[in-house]
Amino acid sequence: MRKKLVTVLFLILCAHASLGAQEARPDDVSSIDGIIRGYYEIVSGPEGEAPDAARDRSIHHPNAWVALAALNAVGQPVVNMITLDEYHGEGRPPSEGFWEWETDRVVSRSENMVHVWSNYASARTEGGKPYTGRVNSITLFHDGTRWWVMGWMFDSAVG
Repeated sequence: MRKKLVTVLFLILCAHASLGAQEARPDDVSSIDGIIRGYYEIVSGPEGEAPDAARDRSIHHPNAWVALAALNAVGQPVVNMITLDEYHGEGRPPSEGFWEWETDRVVSRSENMVHVWSNYASARTEGGKPYTGRVNSITLFHDGTRWWVMGWMFDSAVG
C-alpha cells in the first residue's frame, strides 16, 4: 500500500511539474553540471541588467523553495522561507554588477535525489577580484527526463 501511495504521489508531482514549467534550455537541465552552471549564470550580470527570471523559473521546480538564513536583531539565527517569485521581487535591475561562480562542489546522490554543497565566490565585475565566498546548499531532483532545482539555502549570517 505504501509503495502504491508513493508511486501515485510521484506521478502527481511530475504532472504538476510539467504543467507549471517554462521551456528550459536543454543544456541547463540535462546534467548536474548544466543545472549548477545555469544556476550561477542566471544571477550574474552587469549593473542595470536584471537576472533572467524566466530562465531561473525554467530550472526551478514550480514548488521550489528558497531559504535565506540570517541573524535577527538580537543575533539569533533565523531562516526566512520565500518563493522564487518573492526572491526575484519586482525584477529591478541591480545598482551594482554581480558575478557569482562555483569554486568547489560536493555532491551526494541517492537515485533521483541529489544534494549539492556548492562553494562560490562573488565579484562586482566579470572575472573580478572576489569580495566574498560562501556556500549554497542546493537540492536537485531528476524526474526521468530532466533535472530540477527543488530548493536552495544560503546563509548570510556567516562571514
